[in-house]
Amino acid sequence: MAETTTTKKTIVVFSGEMDKILAAFVIANGAAAMGDDVTMFFTFWGLNVLRVDASAHVAKTPLERAFGWMMPRGADHLRTSHFNLAGAGPHLMGHMMKRHHVDPIHSMIETAREQGIKMIACTMSMDVMGIHREELIDGLEYAGVATYLGEADEANVNLFI
Repeated sequence: MAETTTTKKTIVVFSGEMDKILAAFVIANGAAAMGDDVTMFFTFWGLNVLRVDASAHVAKTPLERAFGWMMPRGADHLRTSHFNLAGAGPHLMGHMMKRHHVDPIHSMIETAREQGIKMIACTMSMDVMGIHREELIDGLEYAGVATYLGEADEANVNLFI
C-alpha cells in the first residue's frame, strides 16, 4: 500500500492587484484541494484584499487615515495590474470570470478558509501601513517574517505573488 504524504506550499501575497490576488487564491485553493498544507502570508499591498468593506472605528494618526483612504478596501475593490482602463478593468475581468464560471475572489477567500488554508497578516506591514486588526476580515493569524520563514523552511514550494 502506498504511503500518502502531505506536502506544504507557502505563498507570499505582496501585490494588491486583482489579477495577482486571483492567481494566488487559485494556486492556494488548488494545492489545498490536492491535500497540501498551504500558508498564505499577506504583506504590504496584499493586505488590501483582507480589509473589510466597512470602515472600522479605530483611532488613527492623520498619516494612517491617509493610507487607509488611498488603499482599496477588500476583494471587490482591487485594481488590475494591466489594462485597468480608468477603473473599468476589474469590472471587465469580473464579467469574464462570471462568464467562465470562475468564482469571485471573496468566494475564493471563503473556500480557502473552508479548506484550512492558513492566512497570516504581516504585523510589520500592518504597522507601516496603519492597518489595524479591526479593519481586517475574521479568521486570520497575525505574525511577522520569522513565522513566514519557519513555514517556508518546511515547504517544498514557495511563491511570491
